[in-house]
Amino acid sequence: MGLIDWFKSLDDPSEPLAPVVPAAPTPADINTALTQVESLVAQSHVHTAISFRTGRITARLRETLPRMDTTGFTSSDHYSLIATATNYLPETLSHYLRLPRDWADSRPIDRGRTSLLVLVDQLDLLWDTVDGIYDAILRRDAEALVAQGRFLAERFDPSRAASVASTPAPAPAPAPSTSAGLLDLGDL
Repeated sequence: MGLIDWFKSLDDPSEPLAPVVPAAPTPADINTALTQVESLVAQSHVHTAISFRTGRITARLRETLPRMDTTGFTSSDHYSLIATATNYLPETLSHYLRLPRDWADSRPIDRGRTSLLVLVDQLDLLWDTVDGIYDAILRRDAEALVAQGRFLAERFDPSRAASVASTPAPAPAPAPSTSAGLLDLGDL
């Protein structure tokens, strides 16, 4: 809207000024962004640690995003996943890829760490976030299965209902170890 349009809108109060909001990314937009990231990494001949981490992040995003619509998770979790796919991951990689490989992989830039190690830490943080949301989604599905089993036991087999209700909930899975080296390739 230009200045003249603004003045014209003062004369016509029936037309409210609405801010222009970009449309949310569609599943096709998200898939395209992930494919572009994978292509960028493949074409750039990055260190194995980078290609491995990027690959597992994009794979987990592809597993997680379709489940978000049916889980009832918060919009902030949904936003985090979409922003990781369309913004955080591509920008993180592009900052690193702008640097010449020999310089990025050998010169300390932050507390004695090279650009490669800084990128590894950033990718690990993105992985922890995406994987944590994925795990929470699956736990919610598993809890629903247990609750349905208890309901069915109460409904159709009252003699088993007492034993099912007294069964303790499983212990939470241990948190992933963070004591691994910076270039640990995880589950390879």
